[in-house]
Amino acid sequence: MDQVKDAKMRDIFMAFFRIGMLGFGGGPSAIPLVEKEVVGRFKWMTLEDFGDTIALANTMPGPIATKLAGYIGYRVGGIMGCLSAMIASVIPTVILMIMMLTVLQTYKDIPWVQSMSNAVVPVVAVMLAVLTWSFIKQSKDSMGWLKAILLIVASIILLEVLGLHPGILIAVLIAAVFVPFKKKGGE
Repeated sequence: MDQVKDAKMRDIFMAFFRIGMLGFGGGPSAIPLVEKEVVGRFKWMTLEDFGDTIALANTMPGPIATKLAGYIGYRVGGIMGCLSAMIASVIPTVILMIMMLTVLQTYKDIPWVQSMSNAVVPVVAVMLAVLTWSFIKQSKDSMGWLKAILLIVASIILLEVLGLHPGILIAVLIAAVFVPFKKKGGE
């Protein structure tokens, strides 16, 4: 019995380790790899179950690849499967980041390394601007332009002008969702 469990844990780890190694470009680029492993190779889920899992994972905060790893690992192997899948999906990124940052730190005074590091900043700014615009359009679709713009302006004032910590703003907005609204007039 332990051999079957060990094999399952090894399969979970290797499936998500492959995804972590090959999923360059972030979580969305890893989704087809997750589908290939989970639905195609190991048949842990049907395609419909996988679609439902992606839909649910997209509603929660955090990186999609990690959420998928945690949930699918848990579904297949319980708590140990969850931990195994999450560790396996994160290890490649951690190792590569440590290696790359060590190299960059070692050679940071070389002019071409400085130029490369400086060139990344505007690219990241553009990527964040594109992501921001995507969120603004999504807000417009869910709330309408007026509410979206009011919330954006209020957030900018609270965060940038008044210096409110983002965590406090997020906590207040989440709490506001759970506070029941009472109708006026005693109803």
